[in-house]
Amino acid sequence: MPQLVVVVGATGTGKSDLSLSLAEGLASRGVPAEVVNADAMQLYRGMDVGTAKLPVSERRGIPHHLLDVLDPTEEASVADYQAAARAAIVDVEGRGVVPILVGGSGLYVSSVIQDFRFPGTDAAVRARLEAELEHRGPGELYRRLVAVDPGAARAIGAQNGRRLVRALEVIEITGEAFGSGLPEGSEPWRTATILAMRAPREQLIPRLDARVTDMWAGGILDEARELRETGIGITASRAIGYAQALAQLAGDLDEADAVAQTQALTRKYARRQVSWFRRYATATWLDFDDDRRHQSALQLAMGEQEAAAGPPASR
Repeated sequence: MPQLVVVVGATGTGKSDLSLSLAEGLASRGVPAEVVNADAMQLYRGMDVGTAKLPVSERRGIPHHLLDVLDPTEEASVADYQAAARAAIVDVEGRGVVPILVGGSGLYVSSVIQDFRFPGTDAAVRARLEAELEHRGPGELYRRLVAVDPGAARAIGAQNGRRLVRALEVIEITGEAFGSGLPEGSEPWRTATILAMRAPREQLIPRLDARVTDMWAGGILDEARELRETGIGITASRAIGYAQALAQLAGDLDEADAVAQTQALTRKYARRQVSWFRRYATATWLDFDDDRRHQSALQLAMGEQEAAAGPPASR
């Protein structure tokens, strides 16, 4: 039976489509497959339009795991996700089925495929840092992290408040750099075939901008209004697109500014995704518009094709 397959890449590069085609291709070889979600925001119920979550009717009858497993009021945890995703993978494999881990949340993917153990937590330290984040914003926490662990600061970025809090918490309670605890410093959890989707930036940017426009046309404001009324936590409320939709509903942004801001943040997020997945030395990169990508993915999953080198610098 083929080993665990991992499909990664930036937003808008066709990961979901490839995973479905791969599952169908494996089934045609007599090897059933199921998808395990690795998109942090798709864990949340009621957040569909803004996360490009595939509706059940478009999943081609292929079972999907770890979609819609959290209420929007809950705070997603990488450590909790790691345990849940690995349990799903083990369950799928135990039934003689190939798991296909699919998503663009780099840390979530890495937490599963790398043999990484998360440091403990301290409720008092965490509460204090979260209060600082709430009152001062992520910029101040980012500057502090740059001073004590510049490598971790570069990996996390200046806007990811929750991860900045976590990094500073670990440094404070362990006395060690957080960067040394990132999943990429660990051995692989198990052997996996990693397929990474790519698109030239000049083609990806228009796709991303159009996706955001489609989010507003597709009803993200209605979703955000419902979330606001039923309750939404910190993590969900800061998701790209939903934060801007909520600001529009509050009268803090007009629609044009909300869309433009979401487009800019989506482009920035896609750059971070590409940077993260370039670390995967064993990944085979597939062009999003290559007519042979589905066949190549199937052959790689079945061990019938030699894995290619990393992506050219121009991609």
